[in-house]
Amino acid sequence: MPTKTSHSTDPSTARAIIETPLGLMYLEFSAKGLRNLTFMGEEAHSHNTAMESTRETEPLAKGVPQQWHDRVAQAVKDYFEGKPGAFEGLPLDLQGSPFYLRVWQELRKIPLGETVSYQELARRVGNPQASRAVGQACGKNPIPLIVPCHRVIAANGTLGGFSSGLSRKRWFLEHEQANVKDWNRNLRQKRKGWV
Repeated sequence: MPTKTSHSTDPSTARAIIETPLGLMYLEFSAKGLRNLTFMGEEAHSHNTAMESTRETEPLAKGVPQQWHDRVAQAVKDYFEGKPGAFEGLPLDLQGSPFYLRVWQELRKIPLGETVSYQELARRVGNPQASRAVGQACGKNPIPLIVPCHRVIAANGTLGGFSSGLSRKRWFLEHEQANVKDWNRNLRQKRKGWV
């Protein structure tokens, strides 16, 4: 999966673009980690420049933003190739209200290949009456896929919404369902030291 990078207009971030089977994925990194992930059209960012250090990232060890980019790019590549997800441990810079942060933390606990309703997610964050607020938090999730808001569906089983488009949400869910048995088997083998 080739990557492109572009200069940031925000002096506190570094940006990169990854090509995926579902279109270009735009990444924005701060000094703390991945801050934003969005899908975009090819015409939106056509620069092909090196990953740049910016004011906020300059004090970090040389290459840290590139290392973060490389880790995210590899995890995304593995995901699209049907390999076990490696999104745990990625450096993330999630910014939001305390409620949004709780929802996003809970989203990361939903296993691959499984879904929960907005209502169930509201219950899990300790506010069973807040399913609409949970939906808003999912819609404001700055790092979809890695913070898997696509695994949240309506109580009646319909998809609900998704900031990256319902066709991508459907694709992610079908992809995970098709690969979950292999992922789980590989993860168990890895934990036992067989792989």
